[in-house]
Amino acid sequence: MPAWYQTLIAKIGFGLLALFCLWLFFKILKTRIRKKEETKAQHEKKLAGLELQALRSQMNPHFVHNSLNAIQYFIQRNEVELSENYLSKFSQLIRLFFEYSRLQTVTIKEELSLLKNYLEIEKLRFEEKLNFNIVVSEKIDVEEQTIPSMLLQPIVENAVNHGLFHKKESGIVTIKFIFINDSSYEVLVEDDGIGVIKAKKLFNTSSKNYRSNSSLVLQERIELLNQSTNWNIEYSIKDCSEIDIEKTGTCVTLTFNQSL
Repeated sequence: MPAWYQTLIAKIGFGLLALFCLWLFFKILKTRIRKKEETKAQHEKKLAGLELQALRSQMNPHFVHNSLNAIQYFIQRNEVELSENYLSKFSQLIRLFFEYSRLQTVTIKEELSLLKNYLEIEKLRFEEKLNFNIVVSEKIDVEEQTIPSMLLQPIVENAVNHGLFHKKESGIVTIKFIFINDSSYEVLVEDDGIGVIKAKKLFNTSSKNYRSNSSLVLQERIELLNQSTNWNIEYSIKDCSEIDIEKTGTCVTLTFNQSL
């Protein structure tokens, strides 16, 4: 007499159990895949929302208002060439804002074009009070290496408007792209303005109704980018005196590690 597990009923039972386990396995796998896709979709939706907020913060009314006022000022003084130059750079910057807002990443060359354009517009307004210097390591291939679109401009804008604006003397914004390896690089944005602590005090006591949330949007964007599989970004902001006691101003450091 065969053992119970050798009977036809037992074999059928084992077969049904195996089929059930196989069905359960694929059901769990399908559920996990669906949840992963839903999480990814929510992540992309939130990131897209933050990118839109980033565009809005970059297109803040003060910058647009100041730029248009400056153009009007030059026109009224009959400085045609200067006003045309200002208007040309301003329209180009607006075009770049909208063009890059549709992209998740741009090349470093494209990001540099936007930053240079923005700083040249601000220099036309501030004249000799604002200087800037952009240094890129020769080891970085600016036409191939990418960066999340419009991530640096709010940092540079803060350096101008919160760092240098309240400084009596002329100031300088320095942007450095430092090579680490083929998939990693560091960006330093420094100004020799009033520094983080004084800037925060002035910001908190300001009577202006407009409050820029670009710093908050920036941090949220970095957090979401770090949740993706493509980027690992480290971000820090310090008073330059913390790094060098003889320095003044604000030092922002971003380290970009990109998955190949």
